[in-house]
Amino acid sequence: MERAGVAAPAIEVFSDFYRQLEGGATGLVREADVDPLVDVDRAADVTFDLDAQREAAAVTAVIKLNGGLGTSMGMDRAKSLLPVRSDLTFLDIIARQVLQVRRDLDVTLPLLFMHSFRTQDDSLARLRQHEGLEVEGLPLDFLQNREPKLRADDLTPVQWPADPALEWCPPGHGDLYTALLVSGVLEQLVAAGYRYATVSNADNLGAAPDPSMMAWFASTGAPYAAEVCRRTPADVKGGHLVVRRADGRLVLRETAQTADDDAALAADADRHPFFHTNNLWFDLPRLLDTLTERNGVLGLPLIRNEKTVDPTDKTSPKVVQIESAMGAAVEVFDGATAIEVERSRFLPVKTTNDLLLLRSDVFGLGDDSRLRATVDPRPLVDLDRRFYTTIADFDARIPHAPSLAGASSLTVRGDWHFGRDVVVTGDATLDDDGTARSVPQGARLG
Repeated sequence: MERAGVAAPAIEVFSDFYRQLEGGATGLVREADVDPLVDVDRAADVTFDLDAQREAAAVTAVIKLNGGLGTSMGMDRAKSLLPVRSDLTFLDIIARQVLQVRRDLDVTLPLLFMHSFRTQDDSLARLRQHEGLEVEGLPLDFLQNREPKLRADDLTPVQWPADPALEWCPPGHGDLYTALLVSGVLEQLVAAGYRYATVSNADNLGAAPDPSMMAWFASTGAPYAAEVCRRTPADVKGGHLVVRRADGRLVLRETAQTADDDAALAADADRHPFFHTNNLWFDLPRLLDTLTERNGVLGLPLIRNEKTVDPTDKTSPKVVQIESAMGAAVEVFDGATAIEVERSRFLPVKTTNDLLLLRSDVFGLGDDSRLRATVDPRPLVDLDRRFYTTIADFDARIPHAPSLAGASSLTVRGDWHFGRDVVVTGDATLDDDGTARSVPQGARLG
């Protein structure tokens, strides 16, 4: 890591996790050790006047995580470069959302991206199209760190001469705090008078900068807050907050930290009614003080992630990737809290099913560049993974999103090509007969 130029605090964080791994740590959060989180503030009950919103927004920074490639959709660049509406990408919409709040409230509202080496250049080139986006004295981005993948059999750094780049991995989005510190961005923000940060994934356009939420967080005096949503049957996976019995602290339990024999209880939406959106808030000066006191090691829980060194080759050597979740910082800070938000704050795009919904008339893009659902509930989209998993296959077969506002569900089995102006109503299913077929222009399904 030193030879690769990784900063000393990032090496110390990795070393701390490595010592835990050597000691047999699994990072599991057992059901017997926690209680469900059942009572939190509701954003729907929060109201603040314009002056309070402006006052909070004037000392808030917006941070977007943009380090991931859309590998699950066959991409080799940032997923945020995908078009969402005509020629508008995720990055374009994020930039427009921030610029709109600046105009509405006459505040600076810095926007910063945490990039990886793989996403930085292309993303910055796209963002340069938005004049005045960068705030004087602050960078537009900073880089996440990297660490070696470890052989699963002996925990030594893996060697993979076929592609040495695959010997490295990102440390998970828990690296946010270390990256803010070693880049100098955290100190720059604090020195410039910014108090709060609102953080979310770049592929979640629902997490638009919200001055009312900024005023709420400022009013709490909390060092840290997590946004949570009510679970539905579709939310059995993913992280959720629990209360640790030993000390009453809020704790994030990710799927990878759930023991197999706890899986059923962890997925029970009646027992654990909220899931973690990965939208979070923190107090910048208090984060800086905490990292300084701890020599850069925040002390997030370990996530042991087992994969193969080449993700596309399941016969390649098994490796352990040491990761952490940024939402796990909820247990680090005394007085950390959570707030229930509407589902509209959670619109992640993980598959082409999600992307099709965003591109369709199920969502409208307002003058403020916020995406809002036009129907409730949203229809369920299930595209045949054989033909629609990669973005290239998806775009070739569905170059024009059909109307889905009147649909309950769309299930596609087989190789179908969609023409223009297709309208889906009710529950529609396209069956597979083993041949490539077309949905004609203007067809109605359902």
